[in-house]
Amino acid sequence: MVFPRDFCVSSTSLPVAGASSALPGGAGEHHLQRQLGTGARARRFYRDQVLDHLNPAMVDFVGRQRLMFLATSGADGSCDSTLRAGPPGFLQVLDDRTVTWPELRGNGVMASLGNVTENPNVGLLLVDFFDDVIGLHINGHAQIVDAEDARRDGRVHDVELAPGRRPSVWVEVAVEEAYVHCSKNIPHLSWRPDDLRLAGVRRKGGDYFRSIDTDSPWAGAACSGDGQAV
Repeated sequence: MVFPRDFCVSSTSLPVAGASSALPGGAGEHHLQRQLGTGARARRFYRDQVLDHLNPAMVDFVGRQRLMFLATSGADGSCDSTLRAGPPGFLQVLDDRTVTWPELRGNGVMASLGNVTENPNVGLLLVDFFDDVIGLHINGHAQIVDAEDARRDGRVHDVELAPGRRPSVWVEVAVEEAYVHCSKNIPHLSWRPDDLRLAGVRRKGGDYFRSIDTDSPWAGAACSGDGQAV
């Protein structure tokens, strides 16, 4: 289905989010609600389900989770979505308007953290596939905090994401929206024992998709210290 031209709007033609309405969400979603006639339904959801903080039930839910999905966007609009995981409590609630988690270096690309330095808007999605079969959206503004500073302030407690590795930074998110993701299409899954994971060199999935054997447009590129091709 292709929407008629008047369904689509340029970002430059929309008011700044929050400037024209006390409702949650952005101008784009409000525009489409009017076009598609879902405004009344959306307002009920905003009224009944969307908070600007974490209530006690949400705090309890966050503390039980072992994974979350993280969405970020750079200044130019380029997007990245990724997964973060750890033992229950790796995502920590500092207060009802602030959550934080530790970051390891991973593959060294720093796609998510790089986006945060350009655009602090982030979206977190926590999904319990295993027990409650429900999800929680947390949207807000992120900042990167040095791990030593975070520990020195006593606001976080150390959590081991990988044996012998400590985070160099934490990401701290000021909560602006928190709301349910309904269970309707969430599959009910079960945890597999660690010994059933891929073994050997592919255990971490580094080249699971055989990318090394595939032509890459960046295969011959060298990068300077600031990430620019040279």
